[in-house]
This record gives sequence, C-alpha cells and structure tokens, in this order.
Amino acid sequence: MLKRTFMAVSAAALMTGLSVPVMAEKAFDGPTDGPKAAEGKSIVVVAGDLKNGGILGVTNGVGEAADKIGWEVRVLDGAGSIQGRTGAIGQAMALQPDGIIINGFDAVEQQAALEGVATASIPMVAWHSGPKIGCDAPGGIFANVSTDAMTVSEVAAQWAMEDGGDDVGAIIFTDSTYQIAIDKADRIKETIEAMGGTVLEYVDTPIADTSARMGPLTTSLLQKYGDQWTHALAINDLYFDFMGPALAAAGISSDDGPQAGSAGDGSEAAFQRIRTSSYQTITVAEPLNLQGWQLVDELNRAIQGEPCSGYVTSPALVTEEGLAKLGDSNQFDPDSPYRDAYAEIWGK
Repeated sequence: MLKRTFMAVSAAALMTGLSVPVMAEKAFDGPTDGPKAAEGKSIVVVAGDLKNGGILGVTNGVGEAADKIGWEVRVLDGAGSIQGRTGAIGQAMALQPDGIIINGFDAVEQQAALEGVATASIPMVAWHSGPKIGCDAPGGIFANVSTDAMTVSEVAAQWAMEDGGDDVGAIIFTDSTYQIAIDKADRIKETIEAMGGTVLEYVDTPIADTSARMGPLTTSLLQKYGDQWTHALAINDLYFDFMGPALAAAGISSDDGPQAGSAGDGSEAAFQRIRTSSYQTITVAEPLNLQGWQLVDELNRAIQGEPCSGYVTSPALVTEEGLAKLGDSNQFDPDSPYRDAYAEIWGK
C-alpha cells in the first residue's frame, strides 16, 4: 500500500494534486480583523447527530471558543433524524437565543423550520448546511463554514488511484438525504473514472442508519464483487465504523480487504483505525476545532451586523505515517495560532 504523509494543504494545491507537509507553526491564514466580542450572548448549537464524529468535533470547538468570547452555549441533538432536527430547531427558538448554529445537516431539509428562525430575526451560521460555502448561504444562513467539499472528494479519489493504479475497483458510499453528500460522491466517481479507474457501485445508504446497515451491506457487496472490490470510498468516516467488523467476520484482514478512504470529516474513531491499520487507510480531515471557533466568530459578526469573513479552511490528507508523527493525537488541529488570532479580534 502507498504510504503518504499527514499533510495540511491549501485548496489550490489540492486541486492540482500538490501538497505541503506540516513542518512548523504557520501564521493563521484566516481573518485578522472584525468586531470586538458582543458581551453576554446566549447561543444554541443544533447538532444534526452527535454520534457523528465531525459534528461532535465542531461542537466541542464551539464550546471552547464560546468560553473564550464569554458566551453561554446550549447544545441540542437532532439524533440523526429529520424529525429530531425539526424538533431541535423548535426547541432552539423557544430558548430565544441571540444566535443559532446549524451543525451538520442540510438547510433544504429544514427549510420551513429555518424560515421561522429567519422570520424571528435570529442570526444563523452553519457547518455543512449545503453546497454553497461561505457568506450568504441559502436558508437565511449568514455563513456556511466548510472546507471545499469538491477538493476533499478529489483528494480521496486521487489517493485511491495512486494506491491501486489502473486496477482500482471502487464502491462509493453516500447519503441522498444531503445534497452535499450527493455532490461529493458524484465528484469522487467522476475523478476515479477520469483517471481510468472503475466504480463498481454507487451505494446510497443513510449515515444515520450505518450501525444497522453497513454490516449486511458489506457482506452482500463482498459476495457480489469479491476481489474486484479494491477500494471503499465514503463521504463520511461513520460508514467505516461498521464495515471493519463485517470484513473481520468474513475472515478478511485489513491488508487484504478493500482499502477504505473517507472524504470527510476526520473523526477520532477514523484516526484510531488509520493509526492501527484497522480497516481504514486514509481520511481527508477538516480542522473541526478551528471551524468551531470560526462559527463563533461568524456569529459574532452576524449579531453585530458586520460582514461575513469569507474565510474557507483547508483540509488535510491523514495517513498512518503522518499520524505516527503526531504522537497520541487523534484530531487534525492545524499548527497555527488561530485561537490567539480570534481572541485578539474579539478583544479577549
């Protein structure tokens, strides 16, 4: 198997297949000015599903940043269902917060509920709320925080091709509940096929149901494709939480089975699997904690009627070799002084 170093890279570099290793602390590449902290604010995080490692990581980052800026935070868990998320938005509005963070679900899915938030003039920012990144996202969202999802998908697909060459037989896992998940999977498929690889199947299965579905689904796909299945690519690490046990039950080792790569988000469980060579080879991780800080900063701007920053964070290709250099850390946290930079902007 090809071993590549843990790398933090710019979107432009990733798009051209280049990458820049992390060597030493770099200057923060985000905003350098903005409004001072609005004092005494109360905000609510509406989490799509706290079992999702990406959503949990961002929520933890929001909590850390809120402590610094001096805000009170309440977290409501949508628990992985449409109804749960609708109910959580209703609960959030009932709390009459100064701002709401939509964390890890599609704004289109909750259009009616979010219209109610906008009508109530409650500022909203979001993480992964749809395909439009940055300022003035659909659904009344002031800023949608994310890396470039298409870049992330291309990196995962390019890794598979470099790893397997022309013999790649990939199965792609996505969730049509989310438009961004469809877009990411489509880009993975396009990239693999453009580079001469084969996509054996494009599997649409809900992220929220992976614990029940991925075991039987993995067994079925093994029976159908056998050794033709060389790589498993998913739009989220959560799919691989439950693929490994099914492969192990079938007597297939991590080295001999399909090599797993995720186009997001870099969960702690994924890092541990990669670190121990246990049924996942790479993930393209987002700086979840930094994104939590960015969400608080964007919400501070929205509350005070200031412009969105327009900042877009960079992802990282995470491999076993790279993780070995990080010691015991199971999180991609950029080696830059972003905490100090945001604290300075806020006057804290």
